Amino acid sequence: MEIELLTVGKTTIRFVIDGIEEYTRRLKHYIPYSIRTIPDIKNTSKMDQAKQKEEEGKKILEAVSNSDYVVLLDEHGKQYGSMEFSAFIEKQMVAGRRKVIFVVGGPYGFSKAVYDRADSLLSLSKMTFNHEMVRLFFTEQVYRAMTIMRGEPYHHE
Repeated sequence: MEIELLTVGKTTIRFVIDGIEEYTRRLKHYIPYSIRTIPDIKNTSKMDQAKQKEEEGKKILEAVSNSDYVVLLDEHGKQYGSMEFSAFIEKQMVAGRRKVIFVVGGPYGFSKAVYDRADSLLSLSKMTFNHEMVRLFFTEQVYRAMTIMRGEPYHHE
């Protein structure tokens, strides 16, 4: 199985980039993992929030295929502890999924069309995080999930 994190907009914060690179490097030992970035929408100052979500949504939907299992990182999604998230990932592997795509939306969230396409919603926390930080937190949690599956000592319960 392959895991992809699909994001809207570049990661620009240096320490976040460094952290993502570190955990992505570690993940290569366990599972194919990648981050794909959809460019920011241009001329957003001339758009209302709904139009921006709609335009970002079109790009998100173009980036996923019908066979992909799509999970939106969304404040209204299911929350897991690290052990439960590891079990969720393992369940996707056992189900024979070829590719699971986790999606971080733009600043205003997702369009209705993207919600309609999603197979699942996942919330990392009840707190709100900077979208760039979410990329690092999520990548670390995927790494943690893999070490839990392997019984390695990274996670302590």
